[in-house]
Amino acid sequence: MPTKIRLQRRGKKGQAFYHIVIADGRAPRDGKFIERIGIYNPVAIPAEIELEFDKALDWLKKGAQPTDTVKAILAYKGVMYKNHLLKGVDKGAMTLEQADAKFQTWLDEKHVKISSKKNEQDLNLKDARKKKLENEVKVNEAKSEAIAKKLNKVRLDEAAQAAEAREAAAAALAAKVAEMAEAAEAAKAAAEAAEAPVAEVVEAPVAEVVEAPVAEVVEAPVAEVVEAPVAEAVEAPVAEVAETPADEAPETTPEA
Repeated sequence: MPTKIRLQRRGKKGQAFYHIVIADGRAPRDGKFIERIGIYNPVAIPAEIELEFDKALDWLKKGAQPTDTVKAILAYKGVMYKNHLLKGVDKGAMTLEQADAKFQTWLDEKHVKISSKKNEQDLNLKDARKKKLENEVKVNEAKSEAIAKKLNKVRLDEAAQAAEAREAAAAALAAKVAEMAEAAEAAKAAAEAAEAPVAEVVEAPVAEVVEAPVAEVVEAPVAEVVEAPVAEAVEAPVAEVAETPADEAPETTPEA
């Protein structure tokens, strides 16, 4: 079986990269190889390709058969075109200088294409990043608006609850004031009801009982009893006793 130019897998899962190797066609993909001539990393943007140009060309001349993926890599690097030009030189269709000039022209055009494509990719990346930032800004603004609405709603609810609480407190205070006023009126009425009968019972009857009877009992009888009898009992008998017995008493002469 002829010699193969193939890829040999390396790297972790999801982060694979490949070695470009020269191996026996009967060997397994990741088995023994004759020589390594390059590296291919498809994960990077753009893809990274490192290739030893002269060794790859030499193996092509020797008859090594590249796989489809390696053939695309060799064509991208110009190895396949250079091998084609050298075959024309061997056949006498052109000279080596003409082949080198054609290859250099192709290489310059290839560099221009690669540069323009790379610039285009850079612009696309910048546009993608710009759009991503714009989308993030829009998303953040939407989130900010939603948060602001939520906060406003919470504040309105709190204000409504505070207003309801103030109204309830005012209503409770008014009810308490009305209750106190009713209690004060009831107390006033009770006081008036208690004061009126006492005035009638105390002021009028007492005046009648105390002033009139006392005056009659104390002033009149006492005057009669004290003044008249005492005068009669004291003045008259004293006069009789003092005057009469002195005149009527017998004269006695004591014996010597």
